Amino acid sequence: MAHSSRKRRSVRGSHTESEASSRASKAIFLILCALPILATILFGGVDNTTWVIISIIWALVVSLWLAESWKAGGILLNVEPLQIPLLGLLLIGVIHLLPFGGSNEASALLSVPASSSISLDPYATRLFLTRLVVYVVFFAVCLTFVNSESRVTKVAVTVIIFGAFMAFFGIMQRLANPDGIYGLRETPQAIPFGPFVNQHHFAAFMQMTGGLALGFILGKNVKRDKKVLLIIAFVIMSVAAILTSSRGGLLGLLSVAAFVVIFSVLSRQWSRSEGSSRDTPANLRRSVGIAAGAAGVAIIILGVVVFIGGGESLLRGIGAAKADSDFSSGRSHYWPIALKIFLEHPIVGAGFDSFGAAFTRHDTWGGLLRVEQAHNDYLQILAEGGIVGILCVGAFIFILFRRSLKAIADGSGLARDASVGALAGCFGILIHSFFDFPLRTPSNAFFFLLLCAVAVFTNRRRQVIEP
Repeated sequence: MAHSSRKRRSVRGSHTESEASSRASKAIFLILCALPILATILFGGVDNTTWVIISIIWALVVSLWLAESWKAGGILLNVEPLQIPLLGLLLIGVIHLLPFGGSNEASALLSVPASSSISLDPYATRLFLTRLVVYVVFFAVCLTFVNSESRVTKVAVTVIIFGAFMAFFGIMQRLANPDGIYGLRETPQAIPFGPFVNQHHFAAFMQMTGGLALGFILGKNVKRDKKVLLIIAFVIMSVAAILTSSRGGLLGLLSVAAFVVIFSVLSRQWSRSEGSSRDTPANLRRSVGIAAGAAGVAIIILGVVVFIGGGESLLRGIGAAKADSDFSSGRSHYWPIALKIFLEHPIVGAGFDSFGAAFTRHDTWGGLLRVEQAHNDYLQILAEGGIVGILCVGAFIFILFRRSLKAIADGSGLARDASVGALAGCFGILIHSFFDFPLRTPSNAFFFLLLCAVAVFTNRRRQVIEP
């Protein structure tokens, strides 16, 4: 007699030779590493043309995933709970497009029927929802196929090398001061840096890659000669981040450094307390050496910035230079309006990516500027997704740190150092999001989700869901 319910069996990815070595699995892993890199090179993935390419690659990944699942006799899936809040955001987006809103008075004034959806900008919400589906599937594939210590290490090393290369390219481009990105694309309404249209979002990218580098630098599993290379990479990333003149970027980078340093110090104290050993002269010398090394790296970073003419960028980054008449750069105007939009739509918000449409109702600048973002991702989620949306974001952050800390406690070797660095990078960009919208740039979103998969890595079991 057949059983009506679906069966599940667990497969430990790192212990299954046939899966780890299959061509489809290798191809999926390669694409997972290449997709964020490609999106970054193509102006951060902000263009519709880039999204056509991303969609084709995404469809290829899904096809390979299904093929690999077919071989396994069911759907290969990692049931990591961190995916649940993202599915919650998807559900909210679907609700935004349901015909529960609209106004008969508005329809009478227009020559065409007014939208009856909850979202104030249904087209923008549909586009947001489409991209969110891509992100959710990408994250699920990352959790499923970044399934061994070797792959975690390869992801981390790839991200660090690419981040250092992009940082060097960004510095050279700034010094050369070309007319546009790659000397081809002009950005008259924005200040670019590297391949990014928005310099602040490049700084956020440096936070994520710099966090991974610091995780290995302060870890115990990398040889000294390789640590020298990692320090050089981190210095280049830090210089590039400072040259963006992004105050939120500088704060995020400092948050990353503080996170890794504090975590490293606490982990050593825990290790000594578990071993019931007191501080020895060797331990004290090591602590002093770490402090002196950190101070030396900071001095080198500041010295390089000043030497290549980035003193003004540094001053603006720390808020010491009055580059704008408004120190908040308009945030003192955007943030109260975001709260007003939330109060008008408190439960599920005004619709994802509808802030630009909702903003005009409360704008007292008479349409002087077209404002699409609140320059605070948490306030914008509150305005666009309401209480339910911000609860999903809060749940994601809570689960991320809870699962990551557990994975770090249970982990060892290079994979553990990678998890520490990845969590630090995520922490930095979450701090930066209080003052900007770095995760609205697609390449940053892809890298963030990839780092989340690294942060929560353990010798995880994949489940095969059988029909």
